[in-house]
Amino acid sequence: MQENPGVELISMGIGDVTLPLFPAVIDAMHSALDEMSRAETFRGYSPDQGYPFLQELIAENDYRSRGAAITPDEIFISDGAKSDCANIGDIFSPECTVAVCDPVYPVYVDSNAMSGRAGDFGADGRWSRLVYLPCTAENNFTPELPSKAADMIYLCYPNNPTGAAITFEALKKWVDYALEHDSVILYDSAYEAYISTPGVPHTIFEIPGAERCAIEFRSFSKTAGFTGTRCAYTVVPHALERSGQSLHELWRRRQSTKFNGVSYIVQRGAAAVYTPQGQAQKLETIGCYMKNAKNIRDMLEAAGIFCGGGTDSPYVWLKLPSGLDSWSAFDMLLCRGNVVTTPGAGFGSCGEGYIRLTAFGDPESSLIATERVAAILRGI
Repeated sequence: MQENPGVELISMGIGDVTLPLFPAVIDAMHSALDEMSRAETFRGYSPDQGYPFLQELIAENDYRSRGAAITPDEIFISDGAKSDCANIGDIFSPECTVAVCDPVYPVYVDSNAMSGRAGDFGADGRWSRLVYLPCTAENNFTPELPSKAADMIYLCYPNNPTGAAITFEALKKWVDYALEHDSVILYDSAYEAYISTPGVPHTIFEIPGAERCAIEFRSFSKTAGFTGTRCAYTVVPHALERSGQSLHELWRRRQSTKFNGVSYIVQRGAAAVYTPQGQAQKLETIGCYMKNAKNIRDMLEAAGIFCGGGTDSPYVWLKLPSGLDSWSAFDMLLCRGNVVTTPGAGFGSCGEGYIRLTAFGDPESSLIATERVAAILRGI
């Protein structure tokens, strides 16, 4: 932008939302702010795990309604799934073996490198102690079980960056594996609200036994536009124990030591998502993004370009023409099309040869950008 003043870029890169907070949330936040202005209704520090009114709504709507017996006191309200996915390592030994998908959301890798679990960084772009789980078109972007036992297993579905969803049967294999090997699955479910395919689990706790081997991360960021407002939650079941220790109690101690909670105003806004008005407005917002995703994918496929995602996820995973690497594609699309994308190689070696496009942008601008992307790639 500095080198090309006056050029208007269209971003299909970072997965930030663009639609505003919806009315039910705004009204609830305004009301909560009024409460904070009066001595008799003012509130200071939040309870360590969050306010019970929000925990109860989450337990009922996101878990019990799907047959998952999660209780409110197993839910920890936080300022983001990203921070929780990174900070969860505080309760695990530095000696733990970590398995990650490839391509992968970089936070899982980088946070474990910072914690000393990753080993040495090699010339091939991989860490020596991490167990990599390739996710390719050949395996429908769903990893095979590792040959080497892992203590911590990061799974993200619907997946960032590939946009793939995971079936009940495939996820059950992972739960069974974790139970057999005493592994803990760290399940990032930030895009759950975008699932539309029947039979795809919305939470890992739909799988029998998952309460004994899994921690789940959820967010209001992509579900209700809270990227700039910050509210999420993590579920650590009481039944989850390793080496005689309750991981719930370890996480509770960690949070009460290093975190002072999400503001009352924001938690009231999050609670409004579960009202009838909030649910209707949430579906309308998600519908806009998913219509955008469908249009992007349809346009690219009509141009003969292979894509993944865009069905149960707001991300489209675009396969580049043979011989074109993802950073070269990024530069080409930026300089010739004024379109910002995300290079697949930034997510790991198996991301090479792909770029990720987000459907969170303005629909009209996204279609203009997609048309440019298709034209440039067709011409190679």
